[in-house]
Amino acid sequence: QVQLVESGGGLVQPGGSLRLSCAASGGSVYTMGWYRQTPGKQRALVATITTGGSTNYADSVKGRFTISRDNAKNMVVLQMNSLKPEDTAVYYCNAYITHLGSLHAYWGQGTQVTVSS
Repeated sequence: QVQLVESGGGLVQPGGSLRLSCAASGGSVYTMGWYRQTPGKQRALVATITTGGSTNYADSVKGRFTISRDNAKNMVVLQMNSLKPEDTAVYYCNAYITHLGSLHAYWGQGTQVTVSS
């Protein structure tokens, strides 16, 4: 069974830092990433990383967020620095995983990040 287990998140003051982690299991894991969603809006890309380490970031987080991964552990980490109130959202881990011979996109359960003084 495919699982994505997220950890991290919480409440932080503007300018602070948070670290999100996500561990995937149940198949061969390819591109992993983080997306975020606020009420009434569509889920939006934050950052992705391939198995080879190529990264892609939303313009709004470039220079502040860093995505990394450990292929041996099928884990992806999002280090968020210089957080702003507009970063407040539910953050979802995403991973493309081959399970039973088919490649699908899977999602974590989501973790709340709140940036507020």
